[in-house]
Amino acid sequence: MEERIEIESQNMDIVEAEFMTVKQSTIRALEAGNAEMQQVCALSVDAEKAEITQGAIGFVKSSELNMNQCICGVSIGEKTEINFSFCPMAIGGEEAKVKRSAAGAIVGNNIDVKNSAALIVVGKNIEGNITTLFDWKSALAVTAVAGGIFGLLRLFLRK
Repeated sequence: MEERIEIESQNMDIVEAEFMTVKQSTIRALEAGNAEMQQVCALSVDAEKAEITQGAIGFVKSSELNMNQCICGVSIGEKTEINFSFCPMAIGGEEAKVKRSAAGAIVGNNIDVKNSAALIVVGKNIEGNITTLFDWKSALAVTAVAGGIFGLLRLFLRK
């Protein structure tokens, strides 16, 4: 027998179910096989398949992740799709698709980006229209300069 839970306009602590639909609620931790969420604020989400619309999530881990109009601290998934969202750290193991979004770092094997911006993008195959602050050369240069300045400051500030 499959367990199906529907939550609307509630404040929950920890929720576990095979199939879950959550609307206009806050949840501390959610664990599900298949989770559909609309206008949800959650600290952590762990699901086999997660579809989030207009959510604020601290950490989400899912094999198949689809986020629309969300703010997410860290998103990890095998197949990650982010649309019209902000995500400081987006990791797609196999595939990451980012459309009209902003990200701090996008990491994945195959990355498809359309009209988005990121600080740094790391991937084997990167396609699409993206504005990045750092490529691998400039990231290496900034790290070397910061390391040199840190080393000089430590040398001069010794007591």
